[in-house]
Amino acid sequence: MGQKFEKVIPAIVVIMCATMFMVSHAGAQGAAPVSLQEQLAAQYKAVKMGSDTSGYSVIEEGTLLAVQKGGMLGVPYSDKSALTNKYEGGTVHPPSGLVVSGKKALLGHFSQTQSQGQTTKLFAKGDKVYPTKIDVSLDKDTVTMGIVACDTCNKTDPPTYNKAQVVFQFPKGSLAKAAVGDVEDTIGQLLSISEDSQQDQGGQQEGQQGGQGAQGGQDQQAAQPQQQAEPQTIEKGQTTDQVQTALGKPDKIVNLGTKQIWVYKDLKVTFVSGKVSDVQ
Repeated sequence: MGQKFEKVIPAIVVIMCATMFMVSHAGAQGAAPVSLQEQLAAQYKAVKMGSDTSGYSVIEEGTLLAVQKGGMLGVPYSDKSALTNKYEGGTVHPPSGLVVSGKKALLGHFSQTQSQGQTTKLFAKGDKVYPTKIDVSLDKDTVTMGIVACDTCNKTDPPTYNKAQVVFQFPKGSLAKAAVGDVEDTIGQLLSISEDSQQDQGGQQEGQQGGQGAQGGQDQQAAQPQQQAEPQTIEKGQTTDQVQTALGKPDKIVNLGTKQIWVYKDLKVTFVSGKVSDVQ
């Protein structure tokens, strides 16, 4: 009997260990890490655009971004294509290899695109834009973001909602190992999250908290019985100042020399030599 137990116990131990390994392995597979794509998409909420007979408009606002470096070229939102700009090594590289700081090169590109019936827009520092999409390619070490101008923020009239595409180029083999914070810092060099967006979010949160606090205060006041104000007392011998403090200014004053009668809505106060002598 003892030998049988000695054989059975090791077998049970093996089965338990195998079961624990399978459970832990399955749990590890179920808890998949959040991808860089998902983290960036959560940080940079995409705008939702729509159109009607009057043209294009913003249906739902995204994360408001502020352009930190001018030089990106875009086209109106109605254009079928989008110009691709590249950001690498802290420098904006517009399409066709144009040098942003060179006006002659830009004029050459403008003449070419206008001859093809295409209108271009040069985004300037300080312009506000929304992200339209964001794509991560670990193989190419690139993060591609589509943007569209916030015409109401930029006071563009008539609205055109100029759009562009920006490819953030990272060093070879670095993007797969990069932390999301480092990637956001690189994007922020060109397109930083606007302070207006942060203030709006903070204001909304404060407004919600304030509304809840105000509602709580109203509920608390409603729960408590209203306290009646203490009745004002008028006594013989009080001065005109004391009566006015208690009852306010009278509706009428009858001046009879040393005698005055102050007429209120529901009573009369008689003063003799500046002091209360009678109340009716």
